Amino acid sequence: MIITDAVMKAETYYAATARDTAPYPALQGDIDVDIVIIGGGLTGVNSALELTERGYRVALVEAERIGWGATGRNGGQVTGSLSGDEALTKHLRKTQGAAAEDFVWNMRWRGHEIIRDRVARYSIECDLRHGHLHTAYKPSHMAELRATHEEAGRRGMGDEVDLLDTAAVHERLETPLYHGGLLNRRNMHLHSLDLCRGEARAAAGQGAQIFETSPVTEIIHGKRPVVVTAKGRVTADTVLLAGNAYHRLERGKLAGKLFPASLANLTTAPLPEAEARTINPQNLAVYDTRFVLDYYRMTADNRLMFGGGANYSGKASPDIAAELRPALERTFPRLRGVEIEFAWSGQAGIVPNRIPQLGRLSPNVFYAQGYSGHGIATTHIVAEIMAEAIAGTMDRFDIFASVPHLRNPLGERAGHMMLALGMWYYRMREKLS
Repeated sequence: MIITDAVMKAETYYAATARDTAPYPALQGDIDVDIVIIGGGLTGVNSALELTERGYRVALVEAERIGWGATGRNGGQVTGSLSGDEALTKHLRKTQGAAAEDFVWNMRWRGHEIIRDRVARYSIECDLRHGHLHTAYKPSHMAELRATHEEAGRRGMGDEVDLLDTAAVHERLETPLYHGGLLNRRNMHLHSLDLCRGEARAAAGQGAQIFETSPVTEIIHGKRPVVVTAKGRVTADTVLLAGNAYHRLERGKLAGKLFPASLANLTTAPLPEAEARTINPQNLAVYDTRFVLDYYRMTADNRLMFGGGANYSGKASPDIAAELRPALERTFPRLRGVEIEFAWSGQAGIVPNRIPQLGRLSPNVFYAQGYSGHGIATTHIVAEIMAEAIAGTMDRFDIFASVPHLRNPLGERAGHMMLALGMWYYRMREKLS
């Protein structure tokens, strides 16, 4: 029986298939630590792990469950596409000259190294697979992929990337779309919620105190700041605010810097093995070259996970499955009428220049946010940078903290309208190019 789009389950595929579902307690009473982290997504969890590995006493407080936000709602792709890379390179050239390109290129791949190390060191089961295909939606898009391929060759990655023509792409994907692609064997895909919860268990094993269902109501700044929840308080030397698009704290200083965008995703029911291997025989993660792109991959249990579009209105889409089904069926005509078992959305934190925002709200209260849809690898890099900064090594933190960011003074609603207008412009430009 085909389930109609209107009755899709609200639960995410990740939550339904997570290996580790054991809860952490809610915060009750007062505790004292070296560092308290607000937010239990990939940034917060990995910052906690980095800091406990350095010997700090760490507490982490999460309003919902570990990985509940964008961490457990994304497409599961780990790629070297650093958000805001061109803008960051341009900014760094002013002070670093030609070294700016090296800095940004190395940043692209540092997240991969951290994730592979985490998975191996702590034996995290998260369905990690290598292989990614960046597909050219139009013939004119091949120039971008060709330039990336050439740069990868110059930087010693030639044996990990292949530039594919149309026929070679269609050998790897049963689709009428695309005019070529860039195959990257360093890039990965995985079950992002299992990764995050595995890293949380690793942090707890190192001594971190983790609290769920404990929304923070206030940060009291001072010599030793205090994080306040409904039933508890955490006093610390340092606070890291890592809630990205899912918190409303410190609006006086952070309002207008980050805009939530609703990104939609779905998974089909499990496909027969033969069908799964026919549409994607090499089990590659895929996204295309459009500014507003489609992205998809096979899950470990042979479902097609498919995401795309971006809703900048600030409101959730009323029927995600119906919204995404036409793009899915256009990509894989074989799957017309396929049963869709899970459909959900998540809030990505969008920054106008796409460069992650790292900074301080006061001398001992830090924040990190704004991955603009490139969060899995970037959060691991940012967590390392934030741990370095809190431990006293400020070099990489200062680079990001020095980046000027536009702040919208007109309020969130006007910001969403501006972003929506910008996305309309890019869509129209792509259609006409």
